[in-house]
Amino acid sequence: MISIVIFEDNKVLRQSLTLYFNNTEGIHLAGAYEDANEVIAKIRKHRPDVVLMDIQMPGLSGIEALSRIKAAYPDTKVLIHTIFEDDHRIFSAVCGGASGYVLKSPDPDDVLQAIQDVYQGGAHMSPAIALKVMQMFQSQFVQSQPTYVELTGREREVLACMVKGMSYKMIAHSCNLSVHTVHYHIKHIYEKLHVNSAPEAVVKAIEQKLV
Repeated sequence: MISIVIFEDNKVLRQSLTLYFNNTEGIHLAGAYEDANEVIAKIRKHRPDVVLMDIQMPGLSGIEALSRIKAAYPDTKVLIHTIFEDDHRIFSAVCGGASGYVLKSPDPDDVLQAIQDVYQGGAHMSPAIALKVMQMFQSQFVQSQPTYVELTGREREVLACMVKGMSYKMIAHSCNLSVHTVHYHIKHIYEKLHVNSAPEAVVKAIEQKLV
């Protein structure tokens, strides 16, 4: 059972997601709020596995709420849920410790898949978002000589699937592996790339042309 909390100021969307998740097997919706002004108190109360966080809300912004959550509860997964694709917000979310970045869409199944991905230790970041992050890193930082990374053929195959935004189950199907084996390979990919999350791994893969 994945416990989630939603912060979303759009009443219609919040109610729609509440209805959807209350009727979704394997999901426990612990709370749904119109703002993040008391975010730490609410996280302390519910102790969710995953937080679905809007960016633009009255009072405390989603980016600031993300920062506070990661400072107080670093193991809590925060999934940014927004209509915005601009560079500044994406960069702030990734650097702030977001576990994923999912764009709002009419299909709540997309959000469910993103929640499941980050809960399982992966991330949900579309190739377009990953490309934006890579471009921002290239424009804002002087690139040093890339460090040689020795990945196995299978690890490169798994990493390539991550860059395409695939979930663990999709990677397992594409590579003809079990989900457990996918977890094993991704753990070693993180160690070799010196990263702690899938978004970081995707950025480094594109940046250093590893796939």
